Amino acid sequence: MSISFEKALGIHEDALRVRGQRASILANNLANVDTPNYKAKDLDFKQVLAQKSASQQRFAVQVTHQRHISGAGLSEDPNVLYRVPHQPSIDGNTVEDQIEHAEYMKNALAFQASFTFLNNKFKGLTSALRGE
Repeated sequence: MSISFEKALGIHEDALRVRGQRASILANNLANVDTPNYKAKDLDFKQVLAQKSASQQRFAVQVTHQRHISGAGLSEDPNVLYRVPHQPSIDGNTVEDQIEHAEYMKNALAFQASFTFLNNKFKGLTSALRGE
């Protein structure tokens, strides 16, 4: 009998991956808080997770000739949305420091909760394999 990690871990593996991606986007916003005309970005976590759950297929570029450039470097994610600021700045920057920090901390707590849940799942699987 084989162990299916997809069945054992459920949606939490995808949730952890999306939370990590969102943390990267929020950190990028915080890094560009003083950059003129920078537009704050974010992910709709529920929408992205629903898409990942519904379809596990990834975007693949078909290369028809050996000299074609592969699509591995494509980074434009259609799930990334622009944040509408409560108080836009004069220089066109839409990053609001307090909101970004709050969203980053909420995301970090959710990431830690998912990580703890997965850790406990692995401990349970390990105990089951050992026959404890």
